[in-house]
Amino acid sequence: MANLNGFNASEVEPNHVFEAIPAGKYIAAITSSEMKPTKRGDGSYLELELTVIEGEYQNRKVWDRLCINHPNELTQKIARGNLSAICRAVSVLEPKDSVELHNLPMQITVRCKTRPETSEIDNEIKGYTAIPSQETNATEESTNSDPPPWKR
Repeated sequence: MANLNGFNASEVEPNHVFEAIPAGKYIAAITSSEMKPTKRGDGSYLELELTVIEGEYQNRKVWDRLCINHPNELTQKIARGNLSAICRAVSVLEPKDSVELHNLPMQITVRCKTRPETSEIDNEIKGYTAIPSQETNATEESTNSDPPPWKR
């Protein structure tokens, strides 16, 4: 048994059940990172916690694992490619420590994946990009709002 002396549930807000966020693009930032050994002990992965920082799902968390040191070359290549995408998205091209990537906004592409063993839906990050600049969007909008030449 564990001693819970002093705990009063009426003084603490209960946790809520969170479902996976819908597939789509979100503005997020890495808020935690840790290098961990693989289960077999033959490599290591960078575990990333990202927090959505804008929109309806603000403050929701998603996670990714990048197997950047792995005996399988393809696994390692994919993970290092994702790390490169993160670095480029936040303009930190030669980080010495993963903490240098923290709290820098980027756009992530999230998809929903069903776990075969439980049928639960999880989120999976499929891409990392720089946040599209508002200047580019404004230019595109003004260009797109002009009538085409044949309608003038």
